[in-house]
Amino acid sequence: MQVKSLSFRLLVSAGLVLAAFFALASVVLEQGFRESAEQALKEKLQVYVYSLLSAAELKNSGDLSMPTNLPEPQFATPGSGLYGFIHSAKKNLVWRSPSAIGLNVTPPPELSAGNSAFLLAEHGRYALHYAVIWKNVVGVEREYIFTVTEDAQFVSNQVERFRETLRVWLLALGLVLIFIQLALLRWSIKPLRIIVKDLEAIEKGRKTHLDGDYATELESLAGNLNAFINSERAHLERYRNALADLAHSLKTPLSILRGCAESFSVNKETVKEQIFRMDEIVEYQLQRAAAKGEHKTTGAVDLSLIIKKISASLGKVYIDKNIRFDMAVPEQSLIYYDEGDLYEIAGNLMDNACKWCRSTVKVSVTLNARKGRRNFAVLLEIEDDGPGIPAGKLAEILKRGVRADENIHGHGIGMAVVYELVGLLGGLLEGKKSEALGGMKWGVYFA
Repeated sequence: MQVKSLSFRLLVSAGLVLAAFFALASVVLEQGFRESAEQALKEKLQVYVYSLLSAAELKNSGDLSMPTNLPEPQFATPGSGLYGFIHSAKKNLVWRSPSAIGLNVTPPPELSAGNSAFLLAEHGRYALHYAVIWKNVVGVEREYIFTVTEDAQFVSNQVERFRETLRVWLLALGLVLIFIQLALLRWSIKPLRIIVKDLEAIEKGRKTHLDGDYATELESLAGNLNAFINSERAHLERYRNALADLAHSLKTPLSILRGCAESFSVNKETVKEQIFRMDEIVEYQLQRAAAKGEHKTTGAVDLSLIIKKISASLGKVYIDKNIRFDMAVPEQSLIYYDEGDLYEIAGNLMDNACKWCRSTVKVSVTLNARKGRRNFAVLLEIEDDGPGIPAGKLAEILKRGVRADENIHGHGIGMAVVYELVGLLGGLLEGKKSEALGGMKWGVYFA
């Protein structure tokens, strides 16, 4: 499994989360078990204290007497780990069990009668101190502190055994969860592997598009990929058709040039005419082949920036006309089309407007426009104050090689390119007279 693999990253992430969780759970469970064991020990020591209280006797003289045979045999066995002590109110040792020979314990500094204190004493022993006030039948009253201690080794051994058992079980549970996570991960990314295999099949020519039953989250991706594939195929088909058209269109001019080769001086004008015609054909076909068409899967492009750049360039080209550009373009006019297509459409329309205008060109952009029953993302309108085009000629100038005025320089290609490209993009091209400027007005509706 590679480091860059999505499966590897998810598995490592899940493993780290599980490790952190089990480490925290181990600490919490161990601490909880320790507290539970200490509580159980406290209750056991409390029972031992009560047994010493029941065995003790306060004599009439005020002295405390303890029997030889204690109720708990461990008190009588040296080194048994269970030790008993009795101190006076002044913390003086009154009695200690035979098991505590040579040992001592210090009672807590402040402990009122009827209260107890459970703590970890010196030398690694747990101790329970219990203060009492004792009054015998003759009225003699004494205060004592009964203390029972036990080695902490017993609790430590319990906690250690619990820790070892807990680690084994957590490790086993962690491995099981990792295997389950791995199985779930393989099952979850199966749709991705399917779509990758289908893409490989498309690349090798076994399929034409993504047609599998993909997960809901991948349906949009599959749709976009299919749109991109279809667009690229259409683009390639246009290149092929353009090259075929170019080759076919050049046949006739080349034949004429070949026939004129023997009498070049006589047919000089004919040669020039055919060369010019060939130039027109080449320019048109190359422009059409360069049009990328419906690339709606590209990122957002700011149409306002494109219009600004084009107007700045055209202002230099037609500097002798001193054209005034009237802009009504919102900032951030975002549109999801190929930038080259937008340059082609806006550039041709604005160039024509500059070519025909007297002094003014108006460019406006409307977002979320509507035409008939259709909603469009953007409406681009370009107007000029030139002579305009008669309504009867609008359809004609959209054909290749047709110009509104043969005296104006041009090849009659630009509008044909715009018309074809707008159609490929699923948009709408509309031409009419400009009511504001009196010249021509072109509107492009982008879907």
